[in-house]
Amino acid sequence: MEYNIGAKIKKLRKARKLTLQDVAQETGFSPALISQIENNNVSPPIATLSKIARFFDVKISTFFEDEEEERKYEVVRRNERRVVSRVISKAGTGHGYTYEALSFRKRNTKMEPFVVTVSERPDEETLYNHEGEEFLLILKGRAEIILDEERINLDEGDAIYFDAALKHRLLARDGTEVQVLAVVTR
Repeated sequence: MEYNIGAKIKKLRKARKLTLQDVAQETGFSPALISQIENNNVSPPIATLSKIARFFDVKISTFFEDEEEERKYEVVRRNERRVVSRVISKAGTGHGYTYEALSFRKRNTKMEPFVVTVSERPDEETLYNHEGEEFLLILKGRAEIILDEERINLDEGDAIYFDAALKHRLLARDGTEVQVLAVVTR
């Protein structure tokens, strides 16, 4: 299912009368990448969406939600999860992971939960960072997380909580699929 993330980003940019260059300069991404995202040619990873969301002062789930009224609670059934795949890096190479938004209707939240599935180990280990904090719980498989220069191995049931300003990257250890509950705060 497509969520037209690019159109929502473009709408935010146009509402503020900003150019692609303005957004690129403030987020650190190239104008070409912002254009590709806005035209839904590439789907950005969570870290990229987080920087864009922070720049526009919205939460990541804004890009997955339907236009509905404010809710006091939200139930998301397994078959209703918003799945984003085709995740492409800043350099234009594939990441080999998908993420599922577990909450996208509730507005003004302080945290955003996702199920992240890492299906392959990339050739390039680009690190990402963004504002806020992250909590990861390994649901399935064996993972390796890079936090700045440190590499930490995590097995099923292991969890890690860290400041997302640290440059980081989650990898599948041993090339096996890893499924992770990720909670990102603003």
